[in-house]
Amino acid sequence: MKLATLKDTTRDGKLVVVSRDLTVCSEVGHIARTLQAALDDWAHVGPRLSRVYEGLATGTQPTMRFHEHDAHCPLPRAYQWADGSAYVNHVELVRKARGAEMPASFWEDPLMYQGGSDTFVAPRDPIRMADDAWGIDMEGEVAVIVDDVPMGADLDVARAAIRLVMLVNDVSLRGLIPGELGKGFGFFQSKPSSAFSPVAVTPDELGEAWDGGKVHLPLCVDLNGQPFGRANAGIDMTFDFPRLIVHAAKTRALAAGTIIGSGTVSNKLDGAPGKPISEGGVGYSCIAETRMIETINGGKPLTRFMTFGDTVRIEMKDARGHSIFGAIEQTVETYGKE
Repeated sequence: MKLATLKDTTRDGKLVVVSRDLTVCSEVGHIARTLQAALDDWAHVGPRLSRVYEGLATGTQPTMRFHEHDAHCPLPRAYQWADGSAYVNHVELVRKARGAEMPASFWEDPLMYQGGSDTFVAPRDPIRMADDAWGIDMEGEVAVIVDDVPMGADLDVARAAIRLVMLVNDVSLRGLIPGELGKGFGFFQSKPSSAFSPVAVTPDELGEAWDGGKVHLPLCVDLNGQPFGRANAGIDMTFDFPRLIVHAAKTRALAAGTIIGSGTVSNKLDGAPGKPISEGGVGYSCIAETRMIETINGGKPLTRFMTFGDTVRIEMKDARGHSIFGAIEQTVETYGKE
């Protein structure tokens, strides 16, 4: 099943069920006005939405054209957005680039931060920033939305709680991160609002690409129309989603609608840091990783961060080349521009 939220005059938009090929959708306000309302009563609402999805496939359901530009994030705001760093290769490169050793515990215990979730940026809306000297970077990720998860949940409970999967652009302001982390109190200003894919899908939509905890498909990241990253989200993911959920629920329950992110998708190449697509590698899901490898290899970064006018596109396609979640496509604009 595929679900989306169309923009309207309310903060939370209106829920629609979307066809597998992303061409048409059906309004379901009589079942659940919003995705959060559906998640709050998934045991009853989920099967009803699924029947609508089946009707889209058979042609028995009233439809209207689905336009990705009309979609907000599946959850325009969420009770909680917790982003992990499941691809430890990415973390290792960050530390290596600044000459720091990585603690062995990083391979055993996930890193996670709690991001701002009161406002998300729609997948086709611009990234608006007051200053491009802040080091604007995209981070291509995968995320899941969970049902209620009890505190102290084990892996089986965590796995069963995964309701939906979607993509993320976790925008980072690299120039602000060192100062914030230097205070020893975590991210805030350096992590502005994230964007999520136009469509969220139930795990069964991924078929064999979903193994219960990872999505085994390349994440396509393009920068200014050129291929930038094709890292496989199922490779080098040290901590899968059930493990991330267990980590998040160690000392608290998670409410239905909580979003858990994978962190930047990152692949090694023959056990070593990856290479650009132009050099036979799968590229990168963020600019910072490119700069890290440039620093390791040549002593300094060469690739600039995003500036006003740059456009990033993040998408994932199935084995037949069809878009699964729709695309996040955002251009960096000056804040205040109409």
